[in-house]
Amino acid sequence: MPFLYETHMHTCQASACGKSTGKEHARFYKEQGFDGIIVTDHFFGGNTSVDCTLPWEERIDRFWSGYEDAKEEGDRIGLDVFFGLEQNFGFDEYLIYGLTKEYMKAHPEMERWTRRQQLEEVHKTGGCVIQAHPFRMRFYMDRIRLGPQFADGIEVANAGNERLDDARARRYGLEKGLVMTAGSDNHRSPASSLFGVMLEKRLTSIDDYVKIILDRNEIGLYVPEGRFELNGIPEIDERHKAYLLDSSGRDIPAPKEWID
Repeated sequence: MPFLYETHMHTCQASACGKSTGKEHARFYKEQGFDGIIVTDHFFGGNTSVDCTLPWEERIDRFWSGYEDAKEEGDRIGLDVFFGLEQNFGFDEYLIYGLTKEYMKAHPEMERWTRRQQLEEVHKTGGCVIQAHPFRMRFYMDRIRLGPQFADGIEVANAGNERLDDARARRYGLEKGLVMTAGSDNHRSPASSLFGVMLEKRLTSIDDYVKIILDRNEIGLYVPEGRFELNGIPEIDERHKAYLLDSSGRDIPAPKEWID
């Protein structure tokens, strides 16, 4: 029987858009039969609730508070809880797994990393990077930006996406041979829809999940049936045009197949 994990979620303690505490999330996921969760609050380039005027180490303590709240409850009720984060670069966003609080406190420059630096430095720590919801198009985004060279894989299913977004992401992932994950992007528990990954072995640490991604092992996707079907999805228009990021992070129009 596979082990079920949430890979993308936000708490109100560290994400400005979060509506539930880490403890509330932990209880809900346990009730829903999940084996564990990875808390990925918005880091300081994104929709964080942490005061940017505070000293760096205090900012990191506050950023970790949602995860630590979930972890305390998870330990009590028997739910695995691990730490991650989500960073934003001009509306392309990345999930980072494998960093410790001690590392983050010692590296205030991480707030200013470029996409390339982020991948390189995270790899040095033994961590990994996943591009979150790469084909999402929302009112606050001016275009779709794909950065496969800045990540170890992509999130092809996200409960906060339109079905079109995920269908395009999975097609892209299959054609490019990318590591593919799924997550709910949950901000409030109870939630009406939960996505996640199904793994053959129970995780003992976030390093286990990182290894699965870096080793390109098979990852089962916990998503609704028919999530990736293109039938019945509205036609793609110019608003959905995708752009590839070059090595400097500049936009280059993607091939025609990523417009159609």
